[in-house]
Amino acid sequence: MPEPALTPAGAADDVVEEASGPADDAGLAPEERPVAEAARRRGFRLPRYRTGDAEQDRRLVDVLDRTPATEDLDLLFEILASGVRLAGDDTDRLDLKITNSVLKEMRQAFAIFAPYRDVPKVTIFGSARTRADDPLYRHAAELARQLAARGWMVVTGAGPGIMQAGMEGAGRERSIGVNIRLPFEQAANEIITGDPKLVTMKYFFTRKLMLMKESLGFAALPGGFGTLDEMLELLTLQQTGKAAPAPLVLLDRPGDGYWAGWQQFVRDHVERRGYVSPGDTDLAVVTDDVTLAVDHLSGFYRNYHSIRWVGSRLVVRLKAEPTAAEIAALDERFRGLCVRGGIEATAPLRPEVDDGDHLDLPRIALALDPRLAPRLHALIAAVNALPSAAS
Repeated sequence: MPEPALTPAGAADDVVEEASGPADDAGLAPEERPVAEAARRRGFRLPRYRTGDAEQDRRLVDVLDRTPATEDLDLLFEILASGVRLAGDDTDRLDLKITNSVLKEMRQAFAIFAPYRDVPKVTIFGSARTRADDPLYRHAAELARQLAARGWMVVTGAGPGIMQAGMEGAGRERSIGVNIRLPFEQAANEIITGDPKLVTMKYFFTRKLMLMKESLGFAALPGGFGTLDEMLELLTLQQTGKAAPAPLVLLDRPGDGYWAGWQQFVRDHVERRGYVSPGDTDLAVVTDDVTLAVDHLSGFYRNYHSIRWVGSRLVVRLKAEPTAAEIAALDERFRGLCVRGGIEATAPLRPEVDDGDHLDLPRIALALDPRLAPRLHALIAAVNALPSAAS
């Protein structure tokens, strides 16, 4: 799922032995200072997270010096440092095998997706057991066909059923597959078999990451435990602000009510008991109309472009410049989302300028209360409905 998460920097960082970020030179031990200087010569600042041994750190800098990498050397150093630390932790062989498999298959998956980073993608979830003569199969294929016609690529789990239907609709050229190795072998479907845009994962959690990380929209058709797991994780990421806002469509068979029944169950038995907040189920749109589903997925980005946290401020990038009156109306309607202040227009903030991060786009900013992340979808809907929004 697209970055960044809706958690402001420093608000909910994972606990690690040493925080990421550059080391304070003044706090370095004498034996560490030559290592920091070697890192500077290579073009990066020595991170705070290191091996704990200055000689090992120096050797890692030497390793990086022999690679073609020119960017993000601090992060590459930390990855290597974690490997050295694992070697010194008396780590169990099974744990090492997990770490090894995850790193290798994630590297492969990143490489497969990289050439298509700027192409909008939708991930389609659904049952592997859906037959080709099922109306749901035709629904999935038509959804994919219409989105592909609008320039989107389709990502699926590469198996049979709904996954194959999505790839049939999009066509091989506009399909990416993220398969899973199972005790009972799940071969990739005939659409994507042998294609360089296919990766096979050992673990469900890495597969789910790649099915979600790269996509701007999601559609789930009726399915079993796996489909429900994927759909609930998407909702959880949106509800908790651990992923950037994205549209999710739950596409039913006409007259069937699979997702409508699930939504009602959540309202009657989960929301009523206070386990989720009122409106949380509205993060997903339930419909049996393919055209409505396509319009919702692509329309989410009619004017909304992306977000970025800069300190405690959330910057929302737009495609069209809003008027002063429109910003005032947004502020009046959504000021309750803010922990302080309101919604205002802003020029690119300093970290955005430093990174060259979409500097040509207009933007608004607010000090969003992260607990209200689900309501950001309503703000985006309002932004997309502005008269100034691009057609």
